[in-house]
Amino acid sequence: MVQDTSELKERIILVFKKRGPSLPVHVARETGLSILFASAFLSELVSEKKIKLSNLRVGSSPIYFIPGQEMMLEKFSEYLKSKEKEAFLFLKEKKFLKDSEQEPAIRVALRAIKDFALPFKKNEEIYWRYFKIPEKEFKEPVIKARKPIKSKSKIFMFPEGKSKEKQSNLNVLEKSKISSKKTKEKSDFTIKILDFLKMKNIELIEEIESKKKEFLGIAKMNTSLGSIEILIIAKDKKKITRNDIELALQKNSVYKRIVLFVSAGEINKKTKEFLDEHKNIIKFLNTQI
Repeated sequence: MVQDTSELKERIILVFKKRGPSLPVHVARETGLSILFASAFLSELVSEKKIKLSNLRVGSSPIYFIPGQEMMLEKFSEYLKSKEKEAFLFLKEKKFLKDSEQEPAIRVALRAIKDFALPFKKNEEIYWRYFKIPEKEFKEPVIKARKPIKSKSKIFMFPEGKSKEKQSNLNVLEKSKISSKKTKEKSDFTIKILDFLKMKNIELIEEIESKKKEFLGIAKMNTSLGSIEILIIAKDKKKITRNDIELALQKNSVYKRIVLFVSAGEINKKTKEFLDEHKNIIKFLNTQI
């Protein structure tokens, strides 16, 4: 049994040598293990320091890799959240950033993308370097932060001595307008998804994530067994692959609900077979959205 376990671990290591950084679903597929057992073996290998895991998450799962593959994590940057992705691209472009010169949201994001943003100190100041750039390339002065995009909404300032109450009320009103505008800004895909859910009498309870071509939310659906909560995962893709379904199941490990995967994309035979294997927890709804 010990020998078998050792052989399985060697097979997992070979998966990383072949594929590079991978998710548990990829390791499970390559080795023929269930995701549960693959995850257990990966945890053991991390404890044994034979593999590492990233800070970045794809759904709820970290990315595993063997030492020396750190630079290959860059291909997973597409899974960063919006502000983190902005900080990642800005740092990649500038190579070095001075922490104190960044806007608060970017400073927070830089601390979150630990796989890509590496801190160091110079003259008691904190700087960040892109993980592929060696610290020895740093030269002062560092590139300053971008200027914030100016809002088209005008906030009028009263001359000194005028009513501060009027100024305050006006500022609140303008901020309210800006906030309202941001709330209304949804992608065409998200709007179509929301309309589709209404048409199917599916009540959206919570909008978790809304992107240009992806949507994630919790909804309530009436069935013969009564009302149940489901996880809505929608993608705007021409073809839905088995990997898309596996990632959906990975995301659902956090929410633990029946998944309704919505897309107008086509699915091939292998993807259909995989869906049939997991039909108790995920349903695919093909619709011309």
